[in-house]
Amino acid sequence: MIINGTEIEETFAEAFGMSATRIIITAISARWARIAGETMTGFATSVIGCGVEANIESELPPEQSPDGRPGVTVLVFGMSGKALAKHLETRVGQCILTCPTTALFSGIESEKRIPLGKNLRFFGDGYQISKQIAGTRYWRVPVMDGEFLCEEYTARVSAVGGGNFLVLAETQQQALTACEKAIEAMRKLPNVIMPFPGGIVRSGSKVGSKYKALMASTNEAYCPTLRGLVKSKLDPDIESVMEIVINGITEDDVRQAMRTGIEAVCELGATAGIRRVSAGNYGGKLGQFHFHLRQVMA
Repeated sequence: MIINGTEIEETFAEAFGMSATRIIITAISARWARIAGETMTGFATSVIGCGVEANIESELPPEQSPDGRPGVTVLVFGMSGKALAKHLETRVGQCILTCPTTALFSGIESEKRIPLGKNLRFFGDGYQISKQIAGTRYWRVPVMDGEFLCEEYTARVSAVGGGNFLVLAETQQQALTACEKAIEAMRKLPNVIMPFPGGIVRSGSKVGSKYKALMASTNEAYCPTLRGLVKSKLDPDIESVMEIVINGITEDDVRQAMRTGIEAVCELGATAGIRRVSAGNYGGKLGQFHFHLRQVMA
């Protein structure tokens, strides 16, 4: 399959099941809502070392937020409901409770609940009070700038993590430009995040390592400086490879995001140095979701 001179490889991205939640952060201004969201999702690129994967999903205008103030939605993904709840509580307590003017609400519905303000309320040292509205309990925690309002629970749902595609280009700048264009398009979609810095990964990995302490290590087949030393998957004209990883609420959400991102990359095409689009997989042994690139783009 060739799109605008760029080859779409006959391969698949391998993704796996996760648990996810959506929270809504509001604040006195869009700036402070985003600061809270960015702080809370810092160091949340990969469950391998960060516990969870998270990023801002969208910005909410006042007319769409629970309390009539500007806000952001944040998606958080964990490998289990227990891990998700643990890391969510830590990040909310350290990054949202502490942030000036913020309030916090659940942004997703499910029968599976995890604590949001249930335990954070104890920071109020006995001065916290609760209020129930339409069957939902909220906590008002006294803080030095006024009150921190927080919904008692959020919900968790089954989700998909690790959808991905690789951009193989003639130069580093061309690969980066293509990935930036893809991220810009993909961020307009609901129900997905790209958790790595700016949405882009330069250190694509494989499972395992020669060092027993490491569960993942550099994917040498796609490292241009190792061409000639290893069994490389890079042609002589490819000098840079970058990856985009996608987490989504559903399999269809991930598929749509992959298609949108690859379409944006292929709009630049071969004349912009984009030689191939590939994907990362582990022979189908790691995850139950297989996104075949040519089927995604069909």
